[in-house]
Amino acid sequence: MKIVLTNDDGIDAPGLQALAECLQGLGRIIIVAPAEPQSGVAHKVTTRSPIRVNRIQPKRFSVEGTPADCVRIALKKIASDADWLIAGINPGANLGSDVYQSGTVAAAREAAVLRCRAIAISQYVARGHEVQWNVTRYHAEPLLKMLLRQPPPPGYFWNANLPHPLDDKSEVEYAFCNLDTNPHEYNYRIEENNYIYEGAIHERPRNPGDDVDVCFGGKIAITRIALATQNLD
Repeated sequence: MKIVLTNDDGIDAPGLQALAECLQGLGRIIIVAPAEPQSGVAHKVTTRSPIRVNRIQPKRFSVEGTPADCVRIALKKIASDADWLIAGINPGANLGSDVYQSGTVAAAREAAVLRCRAIAISQYVARGHEVQWNVTRYHAEPLLKMLLRQPPPPGYFWNANLPHPLDDKSEVEYAFCNLDTNPHEYNYRIEENNYIYEGAIHERPRNPGDDVDVCFGGKIAITRIALATQNLD
């Protein structure tokens, strides 16, 4: 099995290293990730200028572009025979409406567009806490192994979010659930001509049983995301 790894936090991000460690022994791993952090760029792609690709090691490439650029280059040129593409592990949740702005999720979406099975995986970070990557890795590894045994149908990809805080003394339940459609509660503070974003992910509204509620309630939230909405009758 050949697995391409990418992210939106840059090739040196600890979450990408944790992801690679989770998948050791499961197949051939090829890393194709942005040279610099690209968080929040959504599905932006580069088509009007060259994209520099640096081969750091035989199976490790840094791309001076977006997460979606990384996926296109990986699946078109570097590893066109890849069985899976996995994006993450993102330090911060990608739940509900986050999936439309997240570079992590966009990478998995682009892979699905190219008919490659894909997973986006993120770690929610609770208020006042920091990510302990060894603990995240402990819980992400069995989760990824389970999802690799359940490939989504063509036109879909998996989006998984781990709760927080976590410990490595107990197992964490998971739930397959829907995306929450509630918008974030945020506003802008105005200082002269500057509009300054103000919002907090921790108080976001949620529907019972949807992904925000599941993850904030202490379970791993797994959603199957479609590339297209259902056709109208």
